[in-house]
Amino acid sequence: MAKTLHRLITALATAVAAVGLLTVAPATADVSPYIVGGTRASIGQYPWTVYLASSSGGQFCGGTLVSGNKVVTAAHCTSGRSPSSTRVVWGREDKQSTAGVVASVTRIWIHPSYRSATSGYDVSVLTLDRNISSSYLPLATPSDTSLYAAGTNATILGWGTTSSGGSASRYLLKATVPVTSDATCRQAYPQYSNTSMVCAGYPQGGTDTCQGDSGGPLVAGGKLIGATSWGRGCASAGYPGVYARIASYHSVLTQQINS
Repeated sequence: MAKTLHRLITALATAVAAVGLLTVAPATADVSPYIVGGTRASIGQYPWTVYLASSSGGQFCGGTLVSGNKVVTAAHCTSGRSPSSTRVVWGREDKQSTAGVVASVTRIWIHPSYRSATSGYDVSVLTLDRNISSSYLPLATPSDTSLYAAGTNATILGWGTTSSGGSASRYLLKATVPVTSDATCRQAYPQYSNTSMVCAGYPQGGTDTCQGDSGGPLVAGGKLIGATSWGRGCASAGYPGVYARIASYHSVLTQQINS
């Protein structure tokens, strides 16, 4: 059985770690424009989509600007990292360009119950050293139950790999995936929890987030409904992507955003 993989990319390793965390070096050349099964996206259309980078500039995760100086991402992207080693890049559709803003991080908050992505609570809030002049994406609330209904079309975005274990994308990519039912997700993943996670993907696979997209947005109804978390491989039939269910964390995330 294939290992369950967190969707994280680092610039420091190219091997599969013993815990099943797939890490690959970011590409320096252009690649085919697919998240997995997606297309190029305009940063102007999705201005709240950001990526996380090391102090040397290597992209390793995604995130969502939710206020002038706050970014929501996945806890497994920031666990073990220091603010001084982390950057947030806003307004840069092409990673090889110098467009946009590179902000330093002054504080990293990780949900206190987080232990691993597959255990839930995979959310983190970054505080930036400046206010970004941009529109931002509101969080889904507990009353937004319709956004989590099976079949709801949602948008995924990121700069991650275009196949499991493949090369990272130079450009921001997007795709549309349907939210799956809790029963479907639980059948694929016994550890699935509908109180902390939500799944999205086609039964036949073919379209999905992948390594390096971790922490990036799952968007429906003009709101952030999920943060890319984990899954078995990428775009595999019968194994949808798993996302942190933002509505479940609305209260605690709002506290951090307003702090």
